[in-house]
Amino acid sequence: MPSERPSFIYGTAWKEDRTAALTELALRTGFRAIDTANQRKHYFEEAVGQGLATAYRAGVCTRDDLFLQTKFTYQRGQDSRLPYDPSASLSTQVKQSLAGSLDHLKTDHVDSFVLHGPASSYEWTDADAETWETMRKERDAGCTRLLGVSNVALDHLEQMNSSGTELPTFVQNRCFARLGWDRDVRNFCAGHNITYQGFSLLTANPEVLQHAPFVALARRLGITPAQMIFSFSRAIGILPLTGSSNAQHLQQDLASLTLTLPPDIVKAVESIAG
Repeated sequence: MPSERPSFIYGTAWKEDRTAALTELALRTGFRAIDTANQRKHYFEEAVGQGLATAYRAGVCTRDDLFLQTKFTYQRGQDSRLPYDPSASLSTQVKQSLAGSLDHLKTDHVDSFVLHGPASSYEWTDADAETWETMRKERDAGCTRLLGVSNVALDHLEQMNSSGTELPTFVQNRCFARLGWDRDVRNFCAGHNITYQGFSLLTANPEVLQHAPFVALARRLGITPAQMIFSFSRAIGILPLTGSSNAQHLQQDLASLTLTLPPDIVKAVESIAG
């Protein structure tokens, strides 16, 4: 069985025609956690399944080795290629989306099913409550092991908590250094045993990667700036995603798992833009 909370996740967004090959490459490199979504606008989930199947046939890994994570996306986050009937109830849309994901990935369950952003940027709405309850029922039916929420603000999580709603196992957010690496949300997660997944750690923070003292620190440690970011992220409680399409970078990213940054360097990196 895969780890309930993996140490590194390969993200498959924005890969289009390269999705299958890059999913297979990530698995051959050693990644054992894959993130996708039933949202054709930004993901090609069926091709993720093709990459998985190729890796299985080649003996690279088995389904039981993997942590597979997908998402339900509201209609406003989709394009015309909807994975559900737009006239159906939200509950039905959730079920249809997850059933489609299971078919794409050729599995009877995923390890994590994530709400791909609340209906409102400002509050946890009745629509979110209906969607979340359906996701919980799908979990209880064995279609997923764990649940998550993506692209959330602290207000969403506090509203979920104050209403007595079951909190997610995972929160997945784009992580900006200029916002303290999402410090407020991370602190909430730390206080409620929620694993914080950070994406766009590199692409969202060019000012850090190009910061002369940061580059000098990485050079002094003999590691790449990307390895520095991934090691730093783990040190402050972030489960990182990478979406690299470069084989060497993927190897380097995984190698960062063996790195432990000294506390003074962690503090120095956190202060660059936080």
